[in-house]
Amino acid sequence: MQAIDLRSDTVTQPDAGMREAMEEAPLGDDVFGDDPTINQLEAEVAELLGKESAVFVPSGTMANTIAIAIAAPPGAEMILEASAHTLNFEVAGAARLWGVQAHPIQGDGGVIPLEEIAAAIRPSNVHIPRTAMIILEQTSNLSGGRVLPLDYLQDVARLKNERGLHLHIDGARLFNAAVAAGVSPRDYASCADTVMFCFSKGLGAPAGSILVGPKALIDEGRRVRKMLGGGLRQSGILAACGLYGLKHNVDRLADDHARAAALAEAVRSKNFPGIRVDPSETNMVYVRFESNAPISSADLVAALQTQGLLAVALGQAVRFVFHKDVSAAAAEDACERVTAVLEKQLS
Repeated sequence: MQAIDLRSDTVTQPDAGMREAMEEAPLGDDVFGDDPTINQLEAEVAELLGKESAVFVPSGTMANTIAIAIAAPPGAEMILEASAHTLNFEVAGAARLWGVQAHPIQGDGGVIPLEEIAAAIRPSNVHIPRTAMIILEQTSNLSGGRVLPLDYLQDVARLKNERGLHLHIDGARLFNAAVAAGVSPRDYASCADTVMFCFSKGLGAPAGSILVGPKALIDEGRRVRKMLGGGLRQSGILAACGLYGLKHNVDRLADDHARAAALAEAVRSKNFPGIRVDPSETNMVYVRFESNAPISSADLVAALQTQGLLAVALGQAVRFVFHKDVSAAAAEDACERVTAVLEKQLS
């Protein structure tokens, strides 16, 4: 039985073309600013997203924490949605590293109602922190890979401009959103001061993310990257993977979305007791277990593992993530394994 790994889109392996691009990449020393492949990637991404400058970093978490460092002084506050990656999966870096306080607001599908953002912006008062920035996640991971609508982001942009705040988009899966919604990544980026996205998720690279924004802020971000140990010297090897992913692995994201939708429908159509399936807009499927469900998310993950299918339990939900290394046949097989295991577990 062939194993199927749906834990994350970070598990992909470089294909032959990407490995060839790595081998052939001209290299320098990025900390000295003379790695030509890094310089090419940063220039192309800045142009692609309509920003002045870009800086390549090892991970999305580093990109997000740099964005906080350059936008919010110590003692300031950032507004984010309660399910945001920055709040839940980045080891409280904003508090520990930069002394920035989080103000989470429960939203829907990663969307915080505009009036609630406005109400959360602190008035000027000696007793309370200053609100410095807003962070929104595109797509919203814990909401099931939901896409934040462009018109909503444009409304948030108008609000942050009126109130003098910084908007950062954690666009780890920005291209999934763009492909699903038929919106240019540049249009999403136009709403924010800084934006990051990951090469190591849907684009299939082994590592690497990038942060874009105004040149002065990105220059400071490069200094913060150095402080965090993110200067990787001959990192053009990784930049070559990013360039390859942008050229070859964007349009095919639609395949991942279709395969995720098929799994969501396969589970939903069975009407399993105590189980609901989130709307699947991109490459993720969340199967959620109600309090009356006869099994738990951990039970399902363990049972699937015996059938050669890997997934992740996140609280009382199981997440399945489709990616370039899951073929059409493997995706169909995954539907059969998941529904068969659920039927057996719930019989």
